[in-house]
Amino acid sequence: MVIDTAPTGHTLLLLDATGAYHRQMTRQMETVVPGRIVTPLMRLQDPDYTRVILVSLPETTPVSEAAMLQEDLRRAKIEPYGWVVNRTMSASGTTDPLLQSRLAGERAQIDRIKQQLAERAYILPFQAVPPVGI
Repeated sequence: MVIDTAPTGHTLLLLDATGAYHRQMTRQMETVVPGRIVTPLMRLQDPDYTRVILVSLPETTPVSEAAMLQEDLRRAKIEPYGWVVNRTMSASGTTDPLLQSRLAGERAQIDRIKQQLAERAYILPFQAVPPVGI
């Protein structure tokens, strides 16, 4: 299953709701079926069952927001599997001075992700026509 959310706000509300449900169910059901309950939060925390992939544009604000989301996920004991850096211009080979300036900023964010934030980073080029389907 893929859930595409904005990195702030809605995702955290979903995690809060999942955590509240987990606490309620474990409190109520532990006496009925001890050790046999599996909640949605437990599934999200299980890397053999769920893989969370953060997706970001290679820009300062989106990368910073995704990094904050990653911290929130880790506090909930959900370890992101990796990052996707979407719509990069790095492979364009442009020589335009304005775009070269933008590429320098992109490279800095891609390096930040690879060196500080992600065990796995997948870099996807900007495409004139977005991919559709599988």
